Amino acid sequence: MSATYEHVTVLLNEAVDALQIKPDGIYVDATFGRGGHSRKILAALGETGRLIAFDRDPRAIEAGRAIADARLQLVHEPFSEFSGALDALGVSVVDGVLMDLGVSSPQLDDASRGMSFRFDAPLDMRMDPTRGESAAEWLASASVAEITNVLRNYGEERFAYAIAKAIDVARQGGDVATTGQLAKIVAATVRTREPGLHPATRTFQALRICVNRELEELSLILPQAVARLKADGRLVVIAFHSLEDRIVKRFMRDHSRPPVLPRGLPIREADRPQPALNIVGNAVRASAEEVAGNPRSRSAIMRVAQRTQAPFVAEGAAWSE
Repeated sequence: MSATYEHVTVLLNEAVDALQIKPDGIYVDATFGRGGHSRKILAALGETGRLIAFDRDPRAIEAGRAIADARLQLVHEPFSEFSGALDALGVSVVDGVLMDLGVSSPQLDDASRGMSFRFDAPLDMRMDPTRGESAAEWLASASVAEITNVLRNYGEERFAYAIAKAIDVARQGGDVATTGQLAKIVAATVRTREPGLHPATRTFQALRICVNRELEELSLILPQAVARLKADGRLVVIAFHSLEDRIVKRFMRDHSRPPVLPRGLPIREADRPQPALNIVGNAVRASAEEVAGNPRSRSAIMRVAQRTQAPFVAEGAAWSE
C-alpha cells in the first residue's frame, strides 16, 4: 500500500470565490493536485455544470478517480496541452480557469519523488515520472555553463557558477544520482545563506523548474486559457515564487491595456480597441491565520483577471468567443 500524504489547499475559498461560479458553467482546474480546489468548485456547480481537471502527475490523476462525480473529467497531460485537450473533449469555451502553481505536499513529502533535500532518494524531480528526463539524467549531460544558467535564472542563485563547477568535479567520480549527494555538494560550496534557508534550497528549486519546464509551461497555457474564456469569464492564478508570478503579472498587465495603435491614426475614442482582460482587484496573499496553519502558504500570491468581449491577440493570432 502506498503512503498517504496530507495536502492543504492554499487560498481555497479566495480562489474559488474569485471564479464567480455559475451553476451551469464549464470550469477548468489546470492543476488538480489532490483536488482541494476541484472539490470546492464541484460543490458550487449545479447538476449541469462541468469541471475539467488537468494534472501531469499520474498519482494526482489516480487520486482524482476517487471522486465519484460525473461532472468531473480528468486529463493526464501537462497544462500546456490545454487547447488540444479541450478540443478532444468537444469544449470550445469555458467560464473560468484556475491554476495553483505550487508543488503539492505529496510531491515534496514523498521521498521517492526526489524533490526534497530532506530525504536521501533518487534525484528524479519530475512531476510525471513516466515521461522526460530526470534531474540526475540532466545533470549527467549538462555542461557547466548550462548548469550555471539554470541555477542563476531559475533559482536566482548567486553562487551558481561555483555550484556548477562543484557538480562537475563530483560527477567525474560517477553520476550525481541522489538528493543527498547533491545537497552535500551544494552545502560544501555555499558557505553563507539567509538564516533558516538550507544551502541547497535554490539549487533544488532551479533543477525542478528546469526538469519540468515549469516556466515554459506557464507561458504556454496563459494565452490558451484566455483564448478559451467566455466574455466575463475569470482567470485565477496562484503563484508561489517570484519567477512565475512575474510571468503572470506581466501577462495580465499587457493584455489589460488597449492595443497600441500607430501614431497619428485618426480614430474616435469610442472606436478605440479595448483590451481582452480587465484585472480584478489587487493581488491576494494568504492571511496570517492561514500562514500559521500552513507555512507553505506564506509565499502564495493570487492574481485574477476577467475576460472582456474584445478579441484576444497573441503571437499574431486573434481569438474571440
